[in-house]
Amino acid sequence: MKQEVLVLYLNTSALDADVLAWAYYDGTGRTNPTTGDSDLPPYDTGVEALRDGWRLFQASQLIPPYPGHEYDTSFLKHEFWFEKIG
Repeated sequence: MKQEVLVLYLNTSALDADVLAWAYYDGTGRTNPTTGDSDLPPYDTGVEALRDGWRLFQASQLIPPYPGHEYDTSFLKHEFWFEKIG
């Protein structure tokens, strides 16, 4: 069995929020994705990935911003990891 991994960075912590960024890793060897392959995400929301058979196995922890740093830029914090086994 080989694993495909899809990482979706969403606009909010809700799985039906819009995808802002993504990464895809193909352990099956059928494709060789590279960063910047497409301007369009593979799914518009995390729920669409679930409907297409991806299994959610990790969501990022919700950590409130430190007071006074609500508008600082940093990492994309609404990260969801999906997998397909085949």
